[in-house]
Amino acid sequence: MLSHTDIFTYLKDFVHTEDEKWATLNGPAKSTLVETVTLNGRAVPRYINEFWTARQRQASSIQEISYRACYKPQLPRFFINLLTEPEDLVYDPFSGRGTTIVEAALLGRNVISNDVNPLSKILAAPRLAVPLLPDIMERLSQIPPDSSTDLDLSMFYHPETLAEINVLRNYLTRVKEANREDDIDRWIRMVATNRLTGHSKGFFSIYTLPPNQAVSAERQVKINLKRNQQPDYRDTGMLIMKKSRSLIRNLSAAERENLQKACPSAIFLETDARHTEAIPAASVQLTVTSPPFLDIVQYSQDNWLRCWFNNLDMTQIEKNITMAKTVEQWSLVMGDVFKELYRITKKEGWVVFEVGEVKQGRVKLDEHVVPLGLQAGFACEGIIINLQEFTKTSNIWGVGNNNLGTNTNRIVLFRKN
Repeated sequence: MLSHTDIFTYLKDFVHTEDEKWATLNGPAKSTLVETVTLNGRAVPRYINEFWTARQRQASSIQEISYRACYKPQLPRFFINLLTEPEDLVYDPFSGRGTTIVEAALLGRNVISNDVNPLSKILAAPRLAVPLLPDIMERLSQIPPDSSTDLDLSMFYHPETLAEINVLRNYLTRVKEANREDDIDRWIRMVATNRLTGHSKGFFSIYTLPPNQAVSAERQVKINLKRNQQPDYRDTGMLIMKKSRSLIRNLSAAERENLQKACPSAIFLETDARHTEAIPAASVQLTVTSPPFLDIVQYSQDNWLRCWFNNLDMTQIEKNITMAKTVEQWSLVMGDVFKELYRITKKEGWVVFEVGEVKQGRVKLDEHVVPLGLQAGFACEGIIINLQEFTKTSNIWGVGNNNLGTNTNRIVLFRKN
């Protein structure tokens, strides 16, 4: 773990190992572009480079869970390795699919997850308690038939597939209501939730949009007409097993052991990130998070089918999700989040606040975030911009396929003195 005085040098001099190899044949390797920006009268260093992703080690297969608006696992890994030691506490107040939490657990850290959307825990917690493949197969074979439903989903599923989905849904509902849901059931729920719809044969549905962008029933009817397609039969049990094998395909014995160690003490909260009384003061070494961005992600549209499968009231959930329409509204909420983060962060602990790009780079939320952290009491150690295929001559606000902000991470790094 680097001290805060070493962070500047590390970021400034950062060069990929692959770049070093390339440089021996082709000249000097690319190094970080360092700028200084003045925000609220304070000079803040900005580091621009390709710190992770394109040439980083492959992420663990256990992270391959589709979800809208999520960053790559290499992002939290970079900061977890840099700013924590084994068994330190890592937190994410807007956990989403659980990328930070799972990555921290893989690296032997303790974890706390928070997200007002219950889908977050459904997608994240089971990956800390990975069951054996034969146990998953046996449990699937033991589920009793009960396919009753009152929802027409014939535009997505073949009748036999839909019957199997309802068998799963009704079984999982019963065991949860009876407080008998175990790690195997939770794993099956997680995988099935992830396989509900998609654009390949690996999903339960006929061709539709990618699985992080579920469409309405009405729109799916139009997709079917346009493509002249009808739902074909998909074997749900076979697809659950196929995805299960894929999720653990490169999981090492050490990583599996780390997940198992993190699981008993892992905390999964479903509360407002401004009010996390369950987290003790001065207990968190590192927070890595990416908050909701203004109103660009429509959670109810993306998650209505997942919520149906898991008997969740999406209307109620959406009321609790921050969907600010202006930067000013967003900043008011995030200002209170930073106050709570300051309370729970240890002395010399860190907050990594990723804000991507919104409105095609016209709104630079990182420059709005810096004052919020300072007002809460943090020191701002810099802004980090991670670019794929970084070059010093790049137009950093509009690199080719970067127009939607999908390949650029904009991160503000804070420390508690």
